[in-house]
Amino acid sequence: MLNFSKAITLFSVAGLTAAFSLSPSLISTSNAEEPLKLTIATEGAYPPFNFVQPDGSLSGFDVDIARALCEEMKAECTIIAQEWDGAIPSLQSGKFDALIASMSITDERKKQVDFSGKYYNTPPGIVVPKDSDIKGTTKEDLAGKTIGAQVGTTHANYSEKTFTDSEIRIYPTAEEYRMDMANGRLDAVNDDSVTLTEWLKSKDGECCKMLATYPPVPGIHGPGAGVAIKKGREDLVKKFSDAILAIRENGKYKEVNDKYFDFDAYGAAN
Repeated sequence: MLNFSKAITLFSVAGLTAAFSLSPSLISTSNAEEPLKLTIATEGAYPPFNFVQPDGSLSGFDVDIARALCEEMKAECTIIAQEWDGAIPSLQSGKFDALIASMSITDERKKQVDFSGKYYNTPPGIVVPKDSDIKGTTKEDLAGKTIGAQVGTTHANYSEKTFTDSEIRIYPTAEEYRMDMANGRLDAVNDDSVTLTEWLKSKDGECCKMLATYPPVPGIHGPGAGVAIKKGREDLVKKFSDAILAIRENGKYKEVNDKYFDFDAYGAAN
C-alpha cells in the first residue's frame, strides 16, 4: 500500500510536470498583445469627405481613410458621427479617441489638441450665384457682399480676417449656408474647393458656380487636414502619423483617393 506522504509527493510532482508542460501556451496567451481598440469620430455632413448614406451609415473620403489607417495599425475601430461645433470639446472629454473629419491643422487648434501629420491638403474656394457679377476673390472684389462660411473652420476664420468690408454670416453646418445661398440670401460662400465642387455637381448646387480657388494662407489654413487626438497621447499620434505614411507608400491611399478624386488630394509633400 502507498503511504500517505509518498502519495502527496507523487501528486505534487505530477502537478508540477503538468504545469510545466502547459506553461508555454499559458505564457503566450498571457503575453498576447491585445488589439488596439479605438472610437473615431467624423462629422457626417461634409461630402465628399464625410456624409451619411440613406441607410444611416457613414461614408466618404475621411471615413475610408480612417478604415485604411485602422487596418494599417491593426486596430479595431468604431466610427461615429459627431457634430462639428462640439468636436474638440468632445475629443478632450474622451468621448472618442480620434477625430478624422477634415480638420485643418492650425496653431490655434494645436493649443487644444494634438495632430498627426496631414492626410490631405486641398485649396479653398469661393462659390457665387451663376448670375453674379463678382469678378475675383480679393477683399476689394467682395466688398459690400454677404459671405457665408461654416462655424469653427479655417474658411470662416479667413473670411472674417480678410473680407473686412463684407458681412460674414457663420453657419452651424455647410448644409445651412448652401440653403441660404440657393435661396438668394448670400452673395458668396467660402469653403474647401473639393466639397464646394461636389455640391455644385448636385441638384441643390444648380444655383451656383465656382468663382475661383485661392492660395491657402499657411498661418490660417495650416498645412492640411490631420487626425486630431487628445493631448497627452503621443503614442497614438505617432501611430496615426506612421500609418498615414505607410498607406501612402503601399498604395492604399491612392486606392481610396481615386474612389473620390481625379487628383492627388494629399497635395505637395511637406
